[in-house]
Amino acid sequence: MTDYTMASKDFYKALNDSLLIGSKCKQCGAYTAPQRKICPKCQSDQTEIITFSGKGKLLAYTVISVPPVKMAEAGYDGKNPYCVGIIALDEGPRVSAQILNVDVGHPENIKIGTEMVMTTITRGDEDQKSTYLAFQPE
Repeated sequence: MTDYTMASKDFYKALNDSLLIGSKCKQCGAYTAPQRKICPKCQSDQTEIITFSGKGKLLAYTVISVPPVKMAEAGYDGKNPYCVGIIALDEGPRVSAQILNVDVGHPENIKIGTEMVMTTITRGDEDQKSTYLAFQPE
């Protein structure tokens, strides 16, 4: 495994390795995703990089049919909506990500509390690929 730092670019570097990293405060035990040098709970600078399990539960979601530019460029629109949600990771932190493999045509069938597992999405041309965090039902 690559050694990751607190630099924000390393969060995305870890996603390229199919890992979800964050930080844990050595003083109060709080977990944060993505990683931070300063604990948002106790303001300690005694944090360390950790790897999350990538599992959690769906807390909230929305189906988007009028996308921002980057998502429109990825092919989403009124005829091809996508889902974004908030996931409570098993370790505690909450993260926002695209939710895959759910019925966006019938959002009433998407259930709060669904067990989710992390995955990634890669978009862009060969020379400008980017990897993004996503989740799907377990």
